[in-house]
Amino acid sequence: MSTILRREFLGKAAGVMGAVLTPAAFGAQTTVAPASRPTTAPSKLKAGDVITLGRTGIKASRLAIGTGTESGAEQRRLGIEGLVRLLRHGFDQGVCWWDVADSYKTHPHVKAALKEMRRDQVTITSKTAAKDDRGIKADIERFRQEMGTDYIDIVLLHCMMDGNWPEKLKGAMDALSEAKQKGHVRAVGCSCHTYDALEAAADSDWVDVDLARINPFAAVMDIDKRDEVPQVLQILRRMHERGKAVYGMKILGAGTFKGNMIEQSLRFILQHRFVSAFVIGFSKAEHIDDIVRRIERVQ
Repeated sequence: MSTILRREFLGKAAGVMGAVLTPAAFGAQTTVAPASRPTTAPSKLKAGDVITLGRTGIKASRLAIGTGTESGAEQRRLGIEGLVRLLRHGFDQGVCWWDVADSYKTHPHVKAALKEMRRDQVTITSKTAAKDDRGIKADIERFRQEMGTDYIDIVLLHCMMDGNWPEKLKGAMDALSEAKQKGHVRAVGCSCHTYDALEAAADSDWVDVDLARINPFAAVMDIDKRDEVPQVLQILRRMHERGKAVYGMKILGAGTFKGNMIEQSLRFILQHRFVSAFVIGFSKAEHIDDIVRRIERVQ
């Protein structure tokens, strides 16, 4: 997709696929539509669809480019110029959400990429491992300098595992709320790596955005068995109903899924609309192209 088409696309409201209402839907007799009045099939969801994340008002692409494969090592091996080319390639496909973290050490790569793309054309998530207010304040200031941006769209408390994290990290949460009030951060939340932490995130009014591990095979998730996946979905649905934005990770089992499993997982995640978006780690442009095509093909 050219840059010009990309900008035109961002200027349009995101289309949400809805049901096609026919006379039969209301119990009326179904008739054949005249040739002059063709029926319109529902549009397919796309990787570059512009979506609104919960109650935050933040707009992002349905697919996010992750930079945390092997804790970021796979993306860092590309070098700054290589990762910038990858982010640019995704951007030209409509994929304009970048998922980074302090531990991935990819903030300098984002700074370089922002020299080629306007700040308001991309959505950036970063994550902090800080556990208190002093650490959070230092991290937010450092993150903004490292990425060369006045604000960060989303900052998450990284890798929550304790079910009591909202009580234990209140100081850190208050500091992130203060950063949001100052306009340094637009939305706050957490990434969850246990079932208890996920439940706590669902119950917390503080969470704007949650990054959750989800796929149909229970691979690299907060549960161990496939028949427990519905329990996770129930929590994610509850988050969505409370106005939180949910986006998924480990959609492809941290890169372990092959062949038909990839399409099964993509179809699964697209069917559950309460998961607004999902992040996949990429290190090659052709992998982005492949997933973009598969997303449309599986529907």
